[in-house]
Amino acid sequence: MLHYTVVFLVIALIAAVLGFGGIAAGAAGIAKILFLVFLVFAAISFVVGLTRKG
Repeated sequence: MLHYTVVFLVIALIAAVLGFGGIAAGAAGIAKILFLVFLVFAAISFVVGLTRKG
């Protein structure tokens, strides 16, 4: 999932450089959402991992 975040971030940066504002904003928004989802899943797996070891 972090891979998709980086892909959308690169798409947003390229679109911003080329002047496509709407596409850049959309790709950046998707990248932000995917990054937040990744952080939530990472935190959940960390907590689950701690409870299984104890």
